[in-house]
Amino acid sequence: MNDQLVIKIGPMTTVNRRRFIQYGALSLGAGALAACGGGTSSTEEGTTSPSARDELTAITFGTNWYAQAEHGGFYQAVATGIYEEYGLEVTIQMGGPQVNGTQLLMGGAVDFFMGYGSDAIKAVEESIPKVTVASIFQKDPQILAAHPDQGIETLEDLQGKPIYISAAANVTYWPFLTAKYGFTEDMKRPYNFNPGPFLADKTSAQQGYLSSEPLAIAKEGGFEPVVFLLADYGYDPYSTTIETRVELVERDPDLVQRFVDASIKGWYSYLEGDPSPANALIKAANPEMNDDQIAYGIEKMKEYGIVMSGDAETLGIGAMTAERWQSFFNTMAAAGIFSADTDYTQAFTLDFVNKGADYYQG
Repeated sequence: MNDQLVIKIGPMTTVNRRRFIQYGALSLGAGALAACGGGTSSTEEGTTSPSARDELTAITFGTNWYAQAEHGGFYQAVATGIYEEYGLEVTIQMGGPQVNGTQLLMGGAVDFFMGYGSDAIKAVEESIPKVTVASIFQKDPQILAAHPDQGIETLEDLQGKPIYISAAANVTYWPFLTAKYGFTEDMKRPYNFNPGPFLADKTSAQQGYLSSEPLAIAKEGGFEPVVFLLADYGYDPYSTTIETRVELVERDPDLVQRFVDASIKGWYSYLEGDPSPANALIKAANPEMNDDQIAYGIEKMKEYGIVMSGDAETLGIGAMTAERWQSFFNTMAAAGIFSADTDYTQAFTLDFVNKGADYYQG
Protein backbone atom coordinates (compact mmCIF):
# COMPACT_ATOMS: atom_id res chain seq x y z
CA MET A 1 0.00 0.00 0.00
CA ASN A 2 1.51 3.31 -1.00
CA ASP A 3 1.61 6.48 1.07
CA GLN A 4 -0.70 8.48 -1.13
CA LEU A 5 -4.32 8.48 -0.05
CA VAL A 6 -6.76 8.07 -2.90
CA ILE A 7 -10.48 8.50 -2.33
CA LYS A 8 -12.32 6.14 -4.65
CA ILE A 9 -15.79 7.30 -5.52
CA GLY A 10 -18.36 5.21 -7.37
CA PRO A 11 -20.97 6.46 -9.82
CA MET A 12 -23.71 6.58 -7.17
CA THR A 13 -21.72 8.16 -4.35
CA THR A 14 -19.86 11.40 -3.72
CA VAL A 15 -17.70 12.26 -0.71
CA ASN A 16 -16.00 15.61 -0.54
CA ARG A 17 -12.56 16.09 1.01
CA ARG A 18 -13.89 17.93 4.07
CA ARG A 19 -16.32 15.10 4.86
CA PHE A 20 -13.57 12.54 4.34
CA ILE A 21 -11.17 14.29 6.71
CA GLN A 22 -13.88 14.17 9.37
CA TYR A 23 -13.67 10.38 9.34
CA GLY A 24 -10.50 10.59 11.48
CA ALA A 25 -6.77 10.03 11.20
CA LEU A 26 -5.69 7.19 8.96
CA SER A 27 -3.65 4.50 10.69
CA LEU A 28 -2.24 1.69 8.57
CA GLY A 29 0.39 0.18 10.84
CA ALA A 30 -1.49 -3.08 11.27
CA GLY A 31 -0.54 -6.58 10.17
CA ALA A 32 -2.15 -8.39 7.27
CA LEU A 33 -2.51 -11.98 6.15
CA ALA A 34 -3.37 -13.03 2.62
CA ALA A 35 -5.36 -16.06 1.61
CA CYS A 36 -3.00 -16.91 -1.22
CA GLY A 37 0.40 -15.91 -0.03
CA GLY A 38 1.05 -12.69 -1.86
CA GLY A 39 -0.59 -10.08 0.36
CA THR A 40 -2.25 -8.53 -2.68
CA SER A 41 -3.75 -5.11 -2.10
CA SER A 42 -7.43 -4.44 -2.64
CA THR A 43 -8.72 -3.34 -5.99
CA GLU A 44 -12.19 -2.50 -7.17
CA GLU A 45 -11.45 -2.22 -10.88
CA GLY A 46 -9.91 -5.70 -11.06
CA THR A 47 -12.82 -7.79 -9.80
CA THR A 48 -13.49 -10.89 -11.87
CA SER A 49 -16.78 -12.37 -12.96
CA PRO A 50 -18.43 -14.92 -10.64
CA SER A 51 -17.63 -17.74 -13.05
CA ALA A 52 -13.90 -16.98 -13.24
CA ARG A 53 -12.98 -19.07 -10.22
CA ASP A 54 -9.46 -19.74 -11.55
CA GLU A 55 -8.78 -15.99 -11.35
CA LEU A 56 -9.22 -14.93 -7.74
CA THR A 57 -10.61 -11.51 -6.94
CA ALA A 58 -8.29 -9.74 -4.51
CA ILE A 59 -10.05 -7.94 -1.67
CA THR A 60 -9.04 -6.66 1.77
CA PHE A 61 -11.02 -7.10 4.98
CA GLY A 62 -10.16 -4.85 7.92
CA THR A 63 -10.71 -6.01 11.49
CA ASN A 64 -11.47 -3.72 14.41
CA TRP A 65 -8.78 -5.02 16.78
CA TYR A 66 -5.71 -7.21 17.06
CA ALA A 67 -6.15 -10.78 15.85
CA GLN A 68 -8.04 -12.93 18.36
CA ALA A 69 -10.55 -15.76 18.66
CA GLU A 70 -13.37 -13.26 18.16
CA HIS A 71 -12.13 -12.93 14.56
CA GLY A 72 -11.62 -16.65 14.14
CA GLY A 73 -14.14 -17.42 11.41
CA PHE A 74 -12.56 -14.94 9.01
CA TYR A 75 -9.09 -16.38 9.60
CA GLN A 76 -10.55 -19.87 9.22
CA ALA A 77 -11.92 -18.97 5.80
CA VAL A 78 -8.42 -17.85 4.83
CA ALA A 79 -6.56 -20.80 6.34
CA THR A 80 -8.81 -23.55 4.98
CA GLY A 81 -9.27 -22.15 1.47
CA ILE A 82 -12.96 -21.30 1.83
CA TYR A 83 -12.46 -17.84 0.37
CA GLU A 84 -10.61 -19.36 -2.58
CA GLU A 85 -13.55 -21.69 -3.20
CA TYR A 86 -15.63 -18.53 -3.65
CA GLY A 87 -13.14 -17.00 -6.07
CA LEU A 88 -11.63 -14.63 -3.52
CA GLU A 89 -8.08 -13.82 -2.46
CA VAL A 90 -8.69 -12.19 0.92
CA THR A 91 -6.15 -10.18 2.83
CA ILE A 92 -7.04 -9.62 6.49
CA GLN A 93 -5.72 -6.27 7.68
CA MET A 94 -5.47 -6.32 11.46
CA GLY A 95 -6.91 -3.40 13.39
CA GLY A 96 -5.97 -1.72 16.65
CA PRO A 97 -6.82 1.18 18.94
CA GLN A 98 -5.82 3.88 16.43
CA VAL A 99 -7.43 2.33 13.36
CA ASN A 100 -10.41 4.23 11.96
CA GLY A 101 -12.39 1.66 10.02
CA THR A 102 -14.75 4.12 8.37
CA GLN A 103 -11.88 6.09 6.93
CA LEU A 104 -10.16 2.96 5.66
CA LEU A 105 -13.39 1.78 4.08
CA MET A 106 -14.39 5.06 2.49
CA GLY A 107 -10.85 5.71 1.29
CA GLY A 108 -10.71 2.37 -0.51
CA ALA A 109 -7.91 0.96 1.66
CA VAL A 110 -10.21 -1.93 2.58
CA ASP A 111 -13.22 -3.35 0.78
CA PHE A 112 -15.02 -4.66 3.86
CA PHE A 113 -14.65 -3.78 7.52
CA MET A 114 -15.61 -5.34 10.84
CA GLY A 115 -18.19 -2.89 12.09
CA TYR A 116 -20.74 -2.26 14.82
CA GLY A 117 -24.45 -1.49 14.84
CA SER A 118 -24.42 1.88 16.56
CA ASP A 119 -21.61 3.19 14.36
CA ALA A 120 -23.56 2.16 11.27
CA ILE A 121 -26.53 4.26 12.34
CA LYS A 122 -24.26 7.19 13.24
CA ALA A 123 -22.85 6.96 9.72
CA VAL A 124 -26.35 7.47 8.35
CA GLU A 125 -26.74 10.61 10.46
CA GLU A 126 -23.41 11.89 9.10
CA SER A 127 -24.24 11.02 5.47
CA ILE A 128 -21.40 8.51 5.24
CA PRO A 129 -22.29 6.00 2.48
CA LYS A 130 -21.51 2.67 4.10
CA VAL A 131 -23.88 -0.20 4.83
CA THR A 132 -23.95 -3.32 7.02
CA VAL A 133 -24.43 -6.54 5.03
CA ALA A 134 -24.15 -9.20 7.77
CA SER A 135 -23.74 -9.51 11.54
CA ILE A 136 -21.54 -12.32 12.81
CA PHE A 137 -22.29 -11.67 16.50
CA GLN A 138 -25.90 -11.90 17.63
CA LYS A 139 -24.83 -10.62 21.04
CA ASP A 140 -22.40 -7.81 21.68
CA PRO A 141 -19.69 -9.27 24.00
CA GLN A 142 -19.51 -6.03 26.02
CA ILE A 143 -19.50 -6.73 29.78
CA LEU A 144 -19.14 -5.07 33.12
CA ALA A 145 -17.01 -7.02 35.61
CA ALA A 146 -17.22 -6.64 39.38
CA HIS A 147 -15.49 -8.11 42.42
CA PRO A 148 -17.02 -11.16 44.11
CA ASP A 149 -18.23 -11.06 47.72
CA GLN A 150 -19.27 -7.41 47.44
CA GLY A 151 -23.01 -7.97 47.44
CA ILE A 152 -23.17 -7.37 43.69
CA GLU A 153 -25.48 -9.92 42.12
CA THR A 154 -27.35 -7.92 39.50
CA LEU A 155 -26.55 -5.03 37.22
CA GLU A 156 -28.70 -2.78 39.39
CA ASP A 157 -26.37 -3.47 42.33
CA LEU A 158 -23.67 -1.45 40.55
CA GLN A 159 -25.59 1.79 41.00
CA GLY A 160 -23.39 4.29 42.80
CA LYS A 161 -20.21 2.22 42.34
CA PRO A 162 -17.13 3.51 40.50
CA ILE A 163 -17.00 1.97 37.03
CA TYR A 164 -14.01 2.15 34.72
CA ILE A 165 -15.18 2.79 31.14
CA SER A 166 -13.57 3.89 27.87
CA ALA A 167 -14.39 7.11 26.03
CA ALA A 168 -16.30 5.10 23.41
CA ALA A 169 -18.74 3.96 26.09
CA ASN A 170 -20.15 7.48 26.26
CA VAL A 171 -21.72 7.08 22.83
CA THR A 172 -22.55 3.36 23.03
CA TYR A 173 -23.67 1.51 26.14
CA TRP A 174 -23.33 4.11 28.94
CA PRO A 175 -26.34 6.22 27.89
CA PHE A 176 -28.33 2.98 27.81
CA LEU A 177 -27.25 2.17 31.38
CA THR A 178 -28.11 5.70 32.42
CA ALA A 179 -31.57 5.56 30.90
CA LYS A 180 -32.51 2.04 31.98
CA TYR A 181 -30.57 1.44 35.19
CA GLY A 182 -30.05 4.91 36.63
CA PHE A 183 -26.27 5.02 36.30
CA THR A 184 -24.90 8.52 36.82
CA GLU A 185 -21.99 10.57 35.53
CA ASP A 186 -20.18 10.58 38.87
CA MET A 187 -19.81 6.79 38.67
CA LYS A 188 -17.54 6.98 35.62
CA ARG A 189 -13.77 6.47 35.84
CA PRO A 190 -11.42 6.50 32.83
CA TYR A 191 -10.50 3.02 31.64
CA ASN A 192 -7.08 2.60 30.02
CA PHE A 193 -7.41 -1.09 29.14
CA ASN A 194 -5.41 -2.05 32.24
CA PRO A 195 -7.18 -3.94 35.06
CA GLY A 196 -4.86 -2.50 37.70
CA PRO A 197 -7.16 0.26 39.03
CA PHE A 198 -10.09 -2.16 39.14
CA LEU A 199 -8.08 -4.79 40.98
CA ALA A 200 -7.00 -2.21 43.56
CA ASP A 201 -10.57 -1.15 44.42
CA LYS A 202 -12.91 -3.94 45.48
CA THR A 203 -15.92 -1.65 45.30
CA SER A 204 -15.35 -0.87 41.63
CA ALA A 205 -16.36 -2.43 38.32
CA GLN A 206 -14.83 -2.18 34.86
CA GLN A 207 -15.83 -2.69 31.28
CA GLY A 208 -14.47 -5.54 29.23
CA TYR A 209 -15.00 -8.07 26.49
CA LEU A 210 -16.61 -11.32 27.56
CA SER A 211 -13.94 -13.45 25.96
CA SER A 212 -10.94 -11.45 27.16
CA GLU A 213 -10.96 -9.32 30.33
CA PRO A 214 -12.43 -11.93 32.73
CA LEU A 215 -9.50 -14.23 31.98
CA ALA A 216 -6.98 -11.40 32.45
CA ILE A 217 -8.61 -10.48 35.77
CA ALA A 218 -8.50 -14.09 36.93
CA LYS A 219 -4.83 -14.40 36.07
CA GLU A 220 -3.72 -11.07 37.54
CA GLY A 221 -6.14 -10.81 40.45
CA GLY A 222 -6.43 -14.46 41.38
CA PHE A 223 -10.24 -14.46 41.43
CA GLU A 224 -13.17 -15.01 39.08
CA PRO A 225 -15.00 -11.70 38.54
CA VAL A 226 -18.77 -11.32 38.56
CA VAL A 227 -19.65 -10.82 34.90
CA PHE A 228 -22.65 -8.98 33.49
CA LEU A 229 -23.13 -9.42 29.74
CA LEU A 230 -24.95 -6.24 28.72
CA ALA A 231 -26.67 -8.05 25.86
CA ASP A 232 -28.57 -10.05 28.47
CA TYR A 233 -29.77 -6.81 30.09
CA GLY A 234 -31.37 -5.21 27.06
CA TYR A 235 -28.37 -3.72 25.23
CA ASP A 236 -28.86 -5.39 21.85
CA PRO A 237 -26.75 -3.94 19.03
CA TYR A 238 -25.42 -6.15 16.28
CA SER A 239 -21.68 -6.59 16.64
CA THR A 240 -18.73 -7.85 14.61
CA THR A 241 -20.65 -6.92 11.51
CA ILE A 242 -19.51 -6.93 7.92
CA GLU A 243 -19.87 -3.48 6.39
CA THR A 244 -18.90 -2.09 3.03
CA ARG A 245 -19.44 0.93 0.80
CA VAL A 246 -22.90 1.50 -0.64
CA GLU A 247 -21.23 1.93 -3.99
CA LEU A 248 -19.75 -1.59 -3.91
CA VAL A 249 -23.13 -3.13 -3.03
CA GLU A 250 -24.72 -1.34 -5.97
CA ARG A 251 -21.94 -2.08 -8.46
CA ASP A 252 -20.97 -5.63 -7.57
CA PRO A 253 -23.52 -7.40 -5.38
CA ASP A 254 -22.15 -10.79 -6.45
CA LEU A 255 -18.77 -9.96 -4.91
CA VAL A 256 -20.46 -8.90 -1.68
CA GLN A 257 -22.53 -12.09 -1.63
CA ARG A 258 -19.49 -14.30 -2.13
CA PHE A 259 -17.58 -12.61 0.66
CA VAL A 260 -20.51 -12.84 3.05
CA ASP A 261 -21.25 -16.49 2.26
CA ALA A 262 -17.61 -17.54 2.53
CA SER A 263 -17.14 -15.65 5.79
CA ILE A 264 -20.21 -17.28 7.32
CA LYS A 265 -18.99 -20.73 6.27
CA GLY A 266 -15.65 -19.87 7.85
CA TRP A 267 -17.44 -19.19 11.13
CA TYR A 268 -19.30 -22.50 11.03
CA SER A 269 -16.00 -24.25 10.39
CA TYR A 270 -14.28 -22.40 13.21
CA LEU A 271 -16.92 -23.02 15.87
CA GLU A 272 -18.09 -26.50 14.84
CA GLY A 273 -14.91 -27.96 13.33
CA ASP A 274 -11.17 -27.84 13.97
CA PRO A 275 -10.19 -24.22 14.73
CA SER A 276 -6.44 -24.85 14.67
CA PRO A 277 -5.83 -23.56 11.10
CA ALA A 278 -7.29 -20.16 12.01
CA ASN A 279 -5.60 -20.13 15.42
CA ALA A 280 -2.20 -20.55 13.78
CA LEU A 281 -2.83 -17.48 11.61
CA ILE A 282 -4.17 -15.51 14.58
CA LYS A 283 -1.00 -16.17 16.59
CA ALA A 284 1.18 -15.34 13.60
CA ALA A 285 -0.57 -11.99 13.15
CA ASN A 286 -0.68 -11.24 16.88
CA PRO A 287 2.28 -12.86 18.72
CA GLU A 288 0.86 -11.73 22.08
CA MET A 289 -2.10 -14.06 21.59
CA ASN A 290 -1.68 -17.49 23.19
CA ASP A 291 -3.50 -20.81 23.13
CA ASP A 292 -5.12 -20.31 26.54
CA GLN A 293 -6.65 -16.97 25.55
CA ILE A 294 -7.88 -18.32 22.21
CA ALA A 295 -9.44 -21.39 23.85
CA TYR A 296 -11.11 -19.17 26.45
CA GLY A 297 -12.51 -16.92 23.75
CA ILE A 298 -13.99 -19.83 21.83
CA GLU A 299 -15.45 -21.29 25.03
CA LYS A 300 -17.19 -18.07 25.99
CA MET A 301 -18.53 -17.39 22.51
CA LYS A 302 -20.17 -20.82 22.62
CA GLU A 303 -21.31 -20.64 26.26
CA TYR A 304 -23.10 -17.32 25.86
CA GLY A 305 -24.35 -17.82 22.29
CA ILE A 306 -22.45 -14.81 20.99
CA VAL A 307 -22.51 -16.12 17.41
CA MET A 308 -25.13 -18.85 17.41
CA SER A 309 -28.26 -17.72 19.23
CA GLY A 310 -31.53 -15.98 18.48
CA ASP A 311 -32.19 -15.52 14.78
CA ALA A 312 -28.92 -17.22 13.82
CA GLU A 313 -30.26 -20.56 15.03
CA THR A 314 -32.74 -20.71 12.17
CA LEU A 315 -31.56 -18.07 9.70
CA GLY A 316 -27.89 -18.97 9.95
CA ILE A 317 -24.79 -17.20 11.23
CA GLY A 318 -24.70 -13.61 10.03
CA ALA A 319 -28.46 -13.19 10.48
CA MET A 320 -30.08 -9.79 10.82
CA THR A 321 -33.70 -8.67 11.01
CA ALA A 322 -35.39 -5.31 10.51
CA GLU A 323 -37.16 -5.75 13.85
CA ARG A 324 -33.88 -6.13 15.73
CA TRP A 325 -32.41 -3.03 14.11
CA GLN A 326 -35.57 -1.08 14.96
CA SER A 327 -35.46 -2.27 18.59
CA PHE A 328 -31.88 -1.11 19.02
CA PHE A 329 -32.54 2.19 17.29
CA ASN A 330 -35.57 2.92 19.45
CA THR A 331 -33.64 2.12 22.63
CA MET A 332 -30.74 4.38 21.74
CA ALA A 333 -32.91 7.18 20.35
CA ALA A 334 -34.76 7.20 23.66
CA ALA A 335 -31.39 7.53 25.39
CA GLY A 336 -30.52 10.51 23.21
CA ILE A 337 -27.80 8.83 21.15
CA PHE A 338 -29.65 8.95 17.83
CA SER A 339 -32.00 11.58 16.47
CA ALA A 340 -35.56 10.23 16.47
CA ASP A 341 -36.02 11.17 12.80
CA THR A 342 -32.94 9.29 11.57
CA ASP A 343 -33.69 6.81 8.78
CA TYR A 344 -31.86 3.95 10.48
CA THR A 345 -32.97 1.53 7.73
CA GLN A 346 -30.22 2.97 5.52
CA ALA A 347 -27.66 1.44 7.89
CA PHE A 348 -28.23 -2.14 6.74
CA THR A 349 -29.48 -4.43 4.01
CA LEU A 350 -30.88 -7.93 4.43
CA ASP A 351 -30.17 -8.90 0.82
CA PHE A 352 -27.12 -11.03 1.60
CA VAL A 353 -28.09 -12.99 4.73
CA ASN A 354 -30.86 -15.08 6.34
CA LYS A 355 -30.62 -18.05 3.96
CA GLY A 356 -31.02 -20.64 6.71
CA ALA A 357 -28.48 -22.60 8.73
CA ASP A 358 -28.67 -25.59 6.36
CA TYR A 359 -27.65 -23.44 3.39
CA TYR A 360 -24.45 -22.26 5.02
CA GLN A 361 -23.51 -25.68 6.37
CA GLY A 362 -24.22 -27.52 3.15
